[in-house]
Amino acid sequence: MNLLEKEALIHQAAEEFENQSPEALLAWAVERFPSITLACSFGAEDVVLVDMLQKISPKTDIFYLDTNVHFKETYETRDQLQERYGLEFVQVLPKLTLDEQASQFGDELWKSNPTQCCNIRKVDPLTDILKNYDAWITGIRRDQAPTRANTKKVEYDTKFGLVKFNPLAGWTSEDVWNYIRTNNVIYNPLHDRNYPSIGCEHCTRPVAAGEDPRAGRWAGFEKTECGLHK
Repeated sequence: MNLLEKEALIHQAAEEFENQSPEALLAWAVERFPSITLACSFGAEDVVLVDMLQKISPKTDIFYLDTNVHFKETYETRDQLQERYGLEFVQVLPKLTLDEQASQFGDELWKSNPTQCCNIRKVDPLTDILKNYDAWITGIRRDQAPTRANTKKVEYDTKFGLVKFNPLAGWTSEDVWNYIRTNNVIYNPLHDRNYPSIGCEHCTRPVAAGEDPRAGRWAGFEKTECGLHK
C-alpha cells in the first residue's frame, strides 16, 4: 500500500469510526494492522485500553517507556495489571542510564531542561520501538489539552511514520472512569490523590481544585507535552 492509498484508508476509517465504540475501532485496527502495538503509561485511559485489548486481542504487544523515574505506584500498577491479565509489558528503556545522563548533561536535567530530558528518556526510545510496527494505539483524548483538541480517532503520525489509533479521543474523563468502575479495572492509586495526569515523579505534582487537569505536569515551565503526541 502506497502513502496515498494509506491516507485514503485512514481518512475513511476516521469518518467511519467517529461515532462508533472504542472496542469497534480496536477490533478493526488489530485485524487491519497485525503489526500494531499499544503504548501504555499506566494512566486511567491506558488501563482502560489494556482491559479492552485483552478482551479483543490479548496477544497484541503492549509497551511502556520506562524512564527509570516513574512513581512507585506506577510500577506497582504495572505489576498488578501483568498479574491480572497474565501478560508481560514490553519494557522500553532509554539509551542512557540516569548516571550517564547526569554525567553528560548535569544532575537533575529535568529541572534545567525538561524538554531535553523527555527527548532522552521518552521520545528517542519511542522512536526506536515504533520502528518495529506499522501502527500504534494511544489513550489520548481531545479534552485533555488544547494541543489535543483536533485529534482524530485514526490518523497518520507524520512524526513517527505510521498509523495512529486514538480510540478514546471522543471520550470524557467521566467516560473513562465509568468504564474503570463498571469493569473493575486496576488503576494507579495516585489518581485518587489529585493526580489526574501522571508522568515522571520529578515532573508531576498534585492538581488543586479548579486547576487544569494537566497543570501538574512540568509545573513552572511552559511545557505541556513531552513530545510523544506532537
